Amino acid sequence: MSRIIAIDFGKKRTGIAVTDNLQIISNGLTTVESKNIYDFLADYLGKEDVERIVVGYARQTNGKDSDSMKFITPFVNRLKKLYPSLPVEYYDERYTSKIAEMSLKEMGLGKKMKKNKGMVDQMSATILLQSYMESRSNMLNY
Repeated sequence: MSRIIAIDFGKKRTGIAVTDNLQIISNGLTTVESKNIYDFLADYLGKEDVERIVVGYARQTNGKDSDSMKFITPFVNRLKKLYPSLPVEYYDERYTSKIAEMSLKEMGLGKKMKKNKGMVDQMSATILLQSYMESRSNMLNY
């Protein structure tokens, strides 16, 4: 099997998470400046076998697109052009940042989190990926 990579794309920073080769566990990989995401992905995809890319779909609580989709959609469109043989799909990211913040606080990293917002972005990508994997597993069980 190959890995699945999840991307929590932001205007300034992008959180990245990845599965293990068996697609059992999601792990935070890194946070990169969004302007460097394409270079990062070219390097990573050149080294690792990746099955697909999952990108957080930013929605408001009422289900409508968030303003963030104005820069996420062009990002996804460019990914699809750069990697036409690699499936790129959206997955609902609602509440991942809040869950990440709460998780980091519970781990005692509240003060570090304020200094390093990248931790939240990376954790958000990890939560996004874990949720995606769980939803796929649930679909296979039906």
